[in-house]
Amino acid sequence: MLRGHMATAAVTLLWLGVLPLFAQNLDFSYHNFGQMEAVLKKFNSNYPSITFLHSIGKSVEGRDLWVLVVGRYPNKHTVGIPEFKYVANMHGNEAVGREILLHLIEYLLTGYQSDANVTQLITNTRIHIMPSMNPDGFEASSYLDCDSTNGRTNKNGYDLNRNFPDAFEQNTDTIQPETQAVINWITNESFVLSANFHGGAMVASYPYDNSYTTPPDNDVLQYLAQLYAKNNDKMYSGMSCPSSIGFNNGVTNGANWYKIRGGMQDYNYIFSQCVEITLEVSCCKYPDAATLQGHWNDNKVSVVEYMKQVHMGIKGQVLDTNGKPIQNAVVDVQGRLRICPYRTNKNGEYFLLLLPGTYTFNVMMLDKSMVKTITIPQSSTLSAMTYNFQFTETTSSPLPATGSCTLNGSNSSGSTLQVCLIMFFLRTVLVLLYNIL
Repeated sequence: MLRGHMATAAVTLLWLGVLPLFAQNLDFSYHNFGQMEAVLKKFNSNYPSITFLHSIGKSVEGRDLWVLVVGRYPNKHTVGIPEFKYVANMHGNEAVGREILLHLIEYLLTGYQSDANVTQLITNTRIHIMPSMNPDGFEASSYLDCDSTNGRTNKNGYDLNRNFPDAFEQNTDTIQPETQAVINWITNESFVLSANFHGGAMVASYPYDNSYTTPPDNDVLQYLAQLYAKNNDKMYSGMSCPSSIGFNNGVTNGANWYKIRGGMQDYNYIFSQCVEITLEVSCCKYPDAATLQGHWNDNKVSVVEYMKQVHMGIKGQVLDTNGKPIQNAVVDVQGRLRICPYRTNKNGEYFLLLLPGTYTFNVMMLDKSMVKTITIPQSSTLSAMTYNFQFTETTSSPLPATGSCTLNGSNSSGSTLQVCLIMFFLRTVLVLLYNIL
């Protein structure tokens, strides 16, 4: 009788597209490109209702840049559900993050409908996971190599974490296929929060990477980095690596560690309004495979708790007088104006990561503006506070919105910084005048 019930349950789970991976049990070893591809395709095949596997482009040598999406509605964006992403292995010889993300996928999929926390996370979030941004570099890297640069760059010899457009300094390097694919991906999705994985140190690093100025969301950025580090005992201890100093509580500002031009972290935060931090998760860049289970155990809680933070703060839509969504409306928070103004997506949505507290919002479209003061409470659920800003006919004292600050992948604009800073200055002056008047 029990056997019959088990068979019925298995058929039901198969029909739902969530058959557990009884036969898979991902091993703790390094997976080359072909093996990684097979693992991702198997995940997608076993869980078709909550996964979507797609390639966002190809590497220099023609390898697919695979992304597995996990969510209740994995194939497309759903209004109200935030987009989250993890990217690993952009330096091909920094291999631990690649395997952590494969095990994270397995953890999420096998926990769906059996673990309440995982089920809630998948139901309320669209999670994008790219285990390898630089598959060519990984194939060229050397096993048990802790410190060399073999495989760090892509096949053309470019460091992909120096290859993005930069708001603070002209970056004349030719954008590489892998970088362009990620830029296109970012442009086509409304990412809210992300992190990228590296190796060679033990630290959570937050923006800016190429400026000593304090970012407008510094409190949120520090909170996110600290949250990741606190859930990783080795990182939080501030342990030193042979090639890297230790860090106070496992956290650092990027530029205070060392400045870089063209980093992915700053590009996400400034140009795509996606908050991102960088995670250095192993002293050795390509350690013995025997250490991989330990690295997964060290990071397991952190990677899940960090994902949950995509639900902090406030979200909603900006609507016109008829209740229709407004695309490209500016949503500014007084006291934390970004270099590029935060703009609503094609559904009129905004997602702002903010700590609990009271904030004043300046919401602007071409001919109207409004100011609202809102208190964001502490929340224990996986859902940000929802508030829709709707314009009315009586809205007065219009505050004009500024133009877009998007680079669309161009790495050749020498005036990028000037344009961004001029826009930032003008917007600040307009907001101040509006509040005075």
